Formats: sequence, structure tokens, C-alpha cells
Amino acid sequence: MAAVLLAMGAAGTAPPVAAQSLTDRFKSLFGGGSDDKEQQNLPASGGPPVDPTEGLSCPPVSIRAGASTYAVAAPGKQAVGNDVRFQASITKTARECNLNGAEIVGKIGIQGRVVAGPAGAPATVDIPMRIAVVQGGIGEKVIATKSYRTTVQMAGDGSVPFTIVAEDMVYPVPPPGANSDNYVFYIGFDPQALTPERPHGKKRK
Repeated sequence: MAAVLLAMGAAGTAPPVAAQSLTDRFKSLFGGGSDDKEQQNLPASGGPPVDPTEGLSCPPVSIRAGASTYAVAAPGKQAVGNDVRFQASITKTARECNLNGAEIVGKIGIQGRVVAGPAGAPATVDIPMRIAVVQGGIGEKVIATKSYRTTVQMAGDGSVPFTIVAEDMVYPVPPPGANSDNYVFYIGFDPQALTPERPHGKKRK
């Protein structure tokens, strides 16, 4: 599972993700220990634990081509050479799926690192990310897409890890006849996620 998603359709923007340690964020993605999970999945009538993911196909995580890094330059400059202020990259991913009626709830964890560039990074850095559920095959189809962002406090050594955990990627269960193995979670940096939405103008009478 490896590490500018562009033109992937309209999407809602989730609120900023609060900063936590990498270990805590990935623990929150997959829950507590095995004892907690077994206790949580016990049926009301007693008996063996129920696995909510049994028979469920959880799409793999793939980094969209051209969206594995995010470089920002000094104002008015190109993000190359000595004009780079910082660059972020994806280093690790994880995912989990659960069935909720006719919907699948996907949880995707993304770890990465921000490195200061020659032009000097600011004290805080906003990291924009887009996650999409895509049905592959002849003519890709975007099933669901959302943007996320987190703020990173840059350290003195100029190299800081970051984590984003998306717990609300909800999409319909593939219909009968659809190949669920063609589904994939596409991730990547998306600078457009940092652009605030324009307020809707008043309708003319």
C-alpha cells in the first residue's frame, strides 16, 4: 500500500483534522485491543463474536498519479529549486471497511511527512488531501469523494510527520452484478481543498 487529485468532481469539505500523535490516530482508526473489539461485536443473545466485515470487500488504497507530493513555493515563484518553501509526501496508508445497512463506511488513514525547503517553511503548514471511492474498469466512475485538511506545526529540524484519518467515506454497497474488486480508494494531495467555497449570491427576483 503506497503513497493534486484534479477533476474528480464536486465534493464536500470536511472540517480540519485535529493534530494527534501518529500512533494515537491510527489506533483510533482501528479501535482498541482485541478484547475491546470482541466485546463490541458480541450479539445481544450471546454466543461467538460477529465479524461486521465478513464477506465484505474493502477496496485497496492507491495514490492518484501526480498527487503523491505537494510542494509550495515562495509567493510569485515556481515550486522548484531554491524557491520551494516546503514539500509534503505520503509515506503510509491503511484502511478499514464496515457494513452499515445498504452502505459501506470506509476509514482511511494516511501518514506523511512535511520537509522544509530552501526558501524556508512557515511556522504552520496546511496539508490538503482528497480521498475518493472510484469504480475502475472501462471509464472510471467516481462513487464518492471528499476533501480533508490538517495543520502541521513545523519543528526546528524542518521535518515533521502528519496524519489524516478519514472516518466518513460512506458509499453504497455495489449493486448486484457490479465487480466490487474494481473499487479503489484513491488518495492524493489536492490544493483546491484549501480554497474556501464562494458564498452563494442572492437570487434575483
